[in-house]
Amino acid sequence: MTFTVGLVQMRSGLDPARNLDAAAALIAQAKANGADYVQTPEMTNIVANKRDAMLAAVAPEESDASLAAFRDLARRHAIHLHIGSLAIKISPDRAANRSFVINPQGEIVARYDKIHMFDVDLAGGESYRESRSYRPGEQAALADLPWGRLGLTICYDVRFPTLHRALAEAGASFIASPAAFTKQTGEAHWHILLRARAIETTCFVLAAAQGGRHEDGRDTFGHSLVIDPWGRILAEGGTEPSVVMAKIDPAEVATVRSRIPSLQHGRRFEMVEPTAKPTALHAVGGTG
Repeated sequence: MTFTVGLVQMRSGLDPARNLDAAAALIAQAKANGADYVQTPEMTNIVANKRDAMLAAVAPEESDASLAAFRDLARRHAIHLHIGSLAIKISPDRAANRSFVINPQGEIVARYDKIHMFDVDLAGGESYRESRSYRPGEQAALADLPWGRLGLTICYDVRFPTLHRALAEAGASFIASPAAFTKQTGEAHWHILLRARAIETTCFVLAAAQGGRHEDGRDTFGHSLVIDPWGRILAEGGTEPSVVMAKIDPAEVATVRSRIPSLQHGRRFEMVEPTAKPTALHAVGGTG
């Protein structure tokens, strides 16, 4: 059974209410274009470099106005709506970077807190310390959709292939990679990493992205992608807010896995540490 994916590419700013309005309009556009499953990017509700400003603007899950509105939108449009992530307040000084998968009845069927924190120092003085504002997750997560099982990841998780293989081994046919990739790392690695994860797992990869110059001065790469299990790009966005559409045939997962059953070929192994001293060699033809 085929289905249609709509990836919502955004340029979220500092005001969650304005970001909600922007997302709602693009979600409606995706539905009008025939989407059954719609995904928004990482940090749909706010992109803010300053920790205090972010924490002042967001709320706990039970009182988050954006999440309540997205649940209503899933019901209204009768779609599976995957909010790539929201900043959700979990304590006075920390948030979770949390994905939500919402069914057409408006029920939250899966949550995932981003496991790997983006703590990096890039060229040109560009530096990020996600762990200062967000608590990392500790559990991988899956969601069962009518078309197959979806594995959940967020942005920097893409650099950790063991997570993706674990999701595939747990039955995922699709892996979500909503992101707010920086322009610098995106230009170098975005396409390569996402295609590699699709090929390694023989899964479809669905990656809605933030793109362009944000209100806080950050530049994100955009280029939302739908990639098939053979590593082919089926659809791609640019840098502007938009909707990226693709039709998905889940049967392609079984086809590719029958050709290259790498998920079945994985073997456990032990690591042999190098010896402290070179092994002595026996002389040839000597007296020993």
